[in-house]
Amino acid sequence: MTDPVSDPVPDPVSDPASERLSVAEAADLAGRVLDEVEKAVVGKRKALVQVLAAVLAKGHVLLEDYPGLGKTLAARSLARALGIDFARAQFTPDLLPADLTGSFIYDQRRGEFEFRRGPLFTGLLLADEINRTPPKTQAALLEAMQERQVTVEGETFPLSAPFHVLATANPIEYEGTFPLPEAQLDRFLLRVSFGYPSPHEEYDVLARRMARRQEEVELDRVTDGAGLLAMQAAVETVAVDESVGRYCVELAVATRHHPDVLTGASPRGSLGLVLTARAFALLRGRDYVVPEDVKAIARPVLAHRITVKPELWMSDASGRRVVDAVLGQVPTPTTLDGRR
Repeated sequence: MTDPVSDPVPDPVSDPASERLSVAEAADLAGRVLDEVEKAVVGKRKALVQVLAAVLAKGHVLLEDYPGLGKTLAARSLARALGIDFARAQFTPDLLPADLTGSFIYDQRRGEFEFRRGPLFTGLLLADEINRTPPKTQAALLEAMQERQVTVEGETFPLSAPFHVLATANPIEYEGTFPLPEAQLDRFLLRVSFGYPSPHEEYDVLARRMARRQEEVELDRVTDGAGLLAMQAAVETVAVDESVGRYCVELAVATRHHPDVLTGASPRGSLGLVLTARAFALLRGRDYVVPEDVKAIARPVLAHRITVKPELWMSDASGRRVVDAVLGQVPTPTTLDGRR
């Protein structure tokens, strides 16, 4: 059932136009956010960069990995460093759409119905084990992700910006789960895996826990909701050359013609490549995208949008392998560094 960990009513966010950041200022602020999150999530800088890039691109992320690898900790820490409200919803088979959206409750004293907001009304929602709840509840969440509003009893309630969803899914233990269909997977801008830490990183986790003498990791707020909106506005100023935009389209198209593929990446996939590459370029301190930015985020953007042919289920064919193959096949445009 739901487990809000903060006031479900989001704090008022100031007008993003009141706080404008240059690309360099936004990159510096984003770097400090990553440094703060890394105090809690050890040795996963690459994955954290991908998650933050998705947030800066105004997208949602599916974290798919084995239990105990820090998915929940990463989501909570990111919300803390970004200074936005955080809520967690544990997706179980008996979770209803109203448990997420909220519902009307009759107030006997006032003699009228009052809307009680659900955990969707937050800045960052952790949808924990999204594949353990029925499709009807999954659809309620995905509608909010896409439309950024919820409709209850015919009345529409907009979700305040920023609003982002980090959903987790366990790639094992399929019994009693409801895998997300391809059309719903397509709603996630990125699918990210943390993977197991190296022995050195794993010992670092133990050493830090013993040093602080408590379970909780105390993090500082680096910015707030207005600051995040300003960083997202800075991403919108990052330039994309026509050759790089066409490169994104060619990569998405190539996935549709790969011999192992039943359904390739949709146009939403090529759009996701461009949007995330802009955020990735900003994180690297550039106000323009180079093909290497696209290559760096191609796998988490495209792999989950690809369906391999069912007769290949016993082979090693996968969306990740298809993306790797098309990256090697599609000619890379000339680097733009020399043109700036």
